[in-house]
Amino acid sequence: MDFSHINWLAVVAAGVSAFLVGGIWYSPLLFAKPWMADNKLNPDELKASNKGRIFGFSFFFSIIMAVNLGMFLADAKTDISWGATAGSLAGVWTFSAIAIQGLFELKSWRLIFINGGYSLVSLTLMGTIIGWWR
Repeated sequence: MDFSHINWLAVVAAGVSAFLVGGIWYSPLLFAKPWMADNKLNPDELKASNKGRIFGFSFFFSIIMAVNLGMFLADAKTDISWGATAGSLAGVWTFSAIAIQGLFELKSWRLIFINGGYSLVSLTLMGTIIGWWR
């Protein structure tokens, strides 16, 4: 792997994009209510949670995902099309892992699609950013 082909600013931007997509995805604008219902959570429990820990680790893992994807895309031939494709393929991979875990945890299909959908969308966007910003 040639690390000189990694645009580290693009990787950070991609990680931030996944963090921001998650903020919208799990907000009342999109899936907050069904996600909370299927996880048997209520707003009071969420308010009482350790937000610094949750958001801090979420940001950290978003960056880790972007670094990993950036390493897979570390090739001079990578462009926006290949970046989006690779991100989508990684999203299918993680969606499948989320689905397997959800099935064994007896989670609803709705919850599996909410969580897996976030993974698919965020990784596709991350790959697009990394491929575009060469």
